Amino acid sequence: MKSLFNKITIVDRYILGELNLAFIFGLGLFSALGIAVGSLFDLLAQVRESRLLFGVALKVMALKMPEFIGFALPMAVLLATLIVYSRLASDSEIIAFRSLGISVYRLVLPALLFSFLATGITFFFKDQVIPAANYQATLVLEQSFQNTQVPVRDEKIIYPEYDENNILKRLFYAAEFDGETMQDLTIIDRSNGNINQIVTAKSAGWDLERNQWSFRDGIIYFIDADGSYRNVLRFNRHQIQLSTDLIDEEEQNPKHEDMSLWQLRNYMQELTADPERDDAWFRKLQVRFQEKISFPFICLALGVIGAAIGLRPQSTGKATGFGLCVVLIFGYYFLAFTISSIGVAGYLSPILAAWLPNFIVMAIASGLVLQSAK
Repeated sequence: MKSLFNKITIVDRYILGELNLAFIFGLGLFSALGIAVGSLFDLLAQVRESRLLFGVALKVMALKMPEFIGFALPMAVLLATLIVYSRLASDSEIIAFRSLGISVYRLVLPALLFSFLATGITFFFKDQVIPAANYQATLVLEQSFQNTQVPVRDEKIIYPEYDENNILKRLFYAAEFDGETMQDLTIIDRSNGNINQIVTAKSAGWDLERNQWSFRDGIIYFIDADGSYRNVLRFNRHQIQLSTDLIDEEEQNPKHEDMSLWQLRNYMQELTADPERDDAWFRKLQVRFQEKISFPFICLALGVIGAAIGLRPQSTGKATGFGLCVVLIFGYYFLAFTISSIGVAGYLSPILAAWLPNFIVMAIASGLVLQSAK
C-alpha cells in the first residue's frame, strides 16, 4: 500500500510539473494577445497623433498588464489542462496509469488542485492588483492629457448649491483646480437658513473610498444665529459631503473595475443609505460585486473541462488546443454576459446572476469526467 501511495504521489508531481510549463506558455500567450488587442494599438495611435508621450504610453501599458493577466489566468488553466492531458492520452500514459489502478477521478485530481491554486491567484489579482493598477493608469492618462490641454475650470471657481425650494444652501469657492486637487477653498454654509459655519482649507480632493470631498489643513468657524463666532476648530483633514457636480460624471460614479471588494462594499453601503440613489445603478453594482467573487472560481470548472476533454483518445496539439480553448472561452463569456445582463435587468438575483454561469460550466465539466470514466 505504501509503495502504491508513493507511485501515485510521483504521478501527481509529474502531472503538476507538466501543467506548470503549459500554464506559463498559455498565460504568456493570452496576456500578450490581450495587451495587443485591448491596449497597445490604442496607445500607439495616441502616440502617433501626438496626444501621448511614448514614455507615458509604456507606463500605462505596464499598469494595464495586470488586468489582461487576470483575464488570461482562466484561459491559461484551460489550455494547460487540455494540452497536458491530451498529450498524456496520445502517448498512452493515461492507459499506463489506469493499468496501475489509478482511476480517472484520481488522474483529474492534479488538475483540480492546480485550478484551486489558479483560483487563489486570480482572486488576488482581481481584488488587489488590478483595481490599484487601473486606478493608477487612469491617473497617469488624466495627468498627461491635462498637460496637453487647457483645463476647463482652472481658477476662481464659484459654485452655489440650492435646496429643493431653490434657496441658497451653500456657497463654494476655490482659487484653483487642476482636475484633481483644489486650492484655497472657502465654503459658506447656510443650510439652516442662516450662516451657521464657514470652512476654509488650503486644499481638497475627491476621496474615492468615502465618495466625498476630503479637505486638508483648514479651519471651521461655527457661527451663532446672532452672527457671532461660537467656536473655532482647526483640522488637518476633514470630510465634507458636497454636491458631486463639481467633478466629472465618471468621478460621480466611480468605476467598479477600479475598486476592490472592500471599497465596492463600502460604496454600496453608502448608496444603501441614500434615498435618492439610482436603483438601476445600485442593482448593477450588486451584480458586479458578486461577479468579483465568482469569476476566479471559473478556473476550477475550466480546469476540469480541459482535463476531461484531454483524457479522450484523440490527440490535441498546441494549435488545436488553442483553437478549442478560444471557442470554449468565448462560449463561457457569452453565457456569463447573457446571464449577467438578465441579472442587471432585475430578472435574476445578483448572487444567481454571478454564480449561475460557473454552476453550468461545472455541471458540464462533471458530466465530461463521468463520461471519460466509463
